[in-house]
Amino acid sequence: MPKDNPLLVDSALPYGLPDYRRVRPEHFMPAFERAFAEHRAEIQNITRVRSMPTFENTMVALERSGELLGRVARTFYTVSSAHATPEIQEIDEALAPLMSAHQDSVQLNADLYWRIKTLHDQRDSLVLEDEQRYLVERCYREMTHAGAGLDGEAKKALTAINQELSIRTNAFEKNLLADTNDLALIFTDEAQLDGLSDGELSAAAQAAADRGLEGQWLVTLTLFTGHPYLASLTNRESRKRILDASRMRGRRENENSNGPVLLEIVRLRAERAAILGYDSHAAYVTADETAGSPDAVHSLLRQLALPAASNAAKEQSALQAIVDAEPRPFPLEAHDWAFYTERVRAATYDLDRAALRPWFEAERVLRDGVFRAATELYGVTFTERADLPSYHPDARIFELHNDDGSPLGLFILDLYTRDTKRGGAWMNSIVDQSTLLGTAPIVVNNLNVSKPSAGKPTLLSLDEVNTLFHEFGHALHGLFATVTYPHFAGTNVFRDFVEFPSQVNEMWMFWPEILAQYARHVETNEPLPADVIQKLQDSEAFNQGFATSEYLAASWLDQAWHSLNSDEAAAIVDADAFEAAALADIGLDNPAVPTRYSSTYFAHVFSGGYSAGYYSYIWSEVLDADTVEWFIEQGGLTRTNGDRFRQRLLGVGGSKDPLEAYRDFRGRPAEIEPLLKRRGLAG
Repeated sequence: MPKDNPLLVDSALPYGLPDYRRVRPEHFMPAFERAFAEHRAEIQNITRVRSMPTFENTMVALERSGELLGRVARTFYTVSSAHATPEIQEIDEALAPLMSAHQDSVQLNADLYWRIKTLHDQRDSLVLEDEQRYLVERCYREMTHAGAGLDGEAKKALTAINQELSIRTNAFEKNLLADTNDLALIFTDEAQLDGLSDGELSAAAQAAADRGLEGQWLVTLTLFTGHPYLASLTNRESRKRILDASRMRGRRENENSNGPVLLEIVRLRAERAAILGYDSHAAYVTADETAGSPDAVHSLLRQLALPAASNAAKEQSALQAIVDAEPRPFPLEAHDWAFYTERVRAATYDLDRAALRPWFEAERVLRDGVFRAATELYGVTFTERADLPSYHPDARIFELHNDDGSPLGLFILDLYTRDTKRGGAWMNSIVDQSTLLGTAPIVVNNLNVSKPSAGKPTLLSLDEVNTLFHEFGHALHGLFATVTYPHFAGTNVFRDFVEFPSQVNEMWMFWPEILAQYARHVETNEPLPADVIQKLQDSEAFNQGFATSEYLAASWLDQAWHSLNSDEAAAIVDADAFEAAALADIGLDNPAVPTRYSSTYFAHVFSGGYSAGYYSYIWSEVLDADTVEWFIEQGGLTRTNGDRFRQRLLGVGGSKDPLEAYRDFRGRPAEIEPLLKRRGLAG
């Protein structure tokens, strides 16, 4: 009965926050079954209307449908990504094909498609507001893109492929989580970890203790290839062990092997693209993004790859010179790069980035950095709500208010890594904003920061500070979007635009007024010295050859896999060989500069939503770098600037063409020169 299942009744908590104190794993599948049935009935009610389609009886009814399913799904997927216990993983595995089949039953519904197409064909004669017209256009475009216009046999084949893909992508993520945990490195001698800070050693000791390994140290693996500890560890063998373990994920021939899984994913995606009338999965994906085609993406990546690889080669020579001057020189390898980069940085800029951790205590970075920047720009304030329940004890809840005191929504921060959390960092929503439904947003940020032992402060690396600002940019997008229809809520924008707001928010990390507030020594409260700040700014372009190359390599790898036609995809039998050939093709096959993600642990594209879309970070960075110049030109951190960015970009959500919104904000299209300058690629 509904009263026995908290997922089937409206939450009594603020903003519709699920009451996680009452939700148990056994509640999810019955709730999904009920929600699927309810949504099917709602769609059937729309298609059975005998009168001709109107915006009200079709589009509004469609936007109101599936409310229960959306609520249950967002509640579940928040947990399945951040706290995937064995029970949750089992549900996720069983749910994947059911969810795929249900989504296809809506997206491929011929009667619903006819009604939306009718409105689309008549849109010039209908009296529609801008958001209403765009809703008709997007829904028609998305259903057409999904295959709603195909015949019955093609739809049947499409549905079967989609269900199989849901199973395979779920398996990829499950394998990766298991292998990441399995390959975490145990160290029995503290001397093997020489170079790590007290906080890092404390976190490693706590991670070992959590697995019952008292008196030892456990180094868990990050999602990307290069581990942060590689920059600090003086023991070369320890560095090699960490990088080798990182690159081995999903490659071993065991139950966690992802090679066969990803080959099947690539084959199925190519086959689906052919059914939909496209040459490749990349062609299918980019056709409904701002890029428009794989050629546009490939052109940008190739334009950047050659100078990036050239810069990386120069950086490598400088590093090798440092090694050659040592008593026992050796050829520089990938696991040496970060360590000797810091040596060069120290020699060139007199800067030790690893030693800066004491100035970046997590709580202060959050409140006096991330939150303060948002308050200065947008007038929003934050109040922690320890009285509200979250899905895990580490997940903290904050309520936001606008400067006039009106409530805005809830923000949840889940900072720490754990064995049940997938790798990386991300934002998701639990409740979407919609004036039609009367809902306000609840958004979540997840990171994977190592948790120190009890009583020790959490000290962040520069990269982790950057990630916190980045993910909060996504959160602001989700919180500020103010739309009528849930279809456009939050970050529901084109994939190659979604990273733009988050990348812009990174600029406030080093903004002087903000940095002065949060970058204070954890013990003495002394601010980060001015000369260190200047050195950080002077060294911003340093090592950009490596950083750009490793990112472009991953982007190209994604494109290479997904630019295959169905015959080519079916012929691939060796994932490692294909990867090597793809990287050689674009000239990014330097062994000392490994790709940011190798195929078998490339979760963004094989289990996340970035397939054929990982290029979106650099694509969005064109807009980001151009926007940073605008903020500087207009005086930086001011409410006037923040309000303009909020109203014309963040606030529109997905209810407007993103490039049109950008032109409205900037006064012109974006220019690429600021990006080339930032990445050291100008000229």
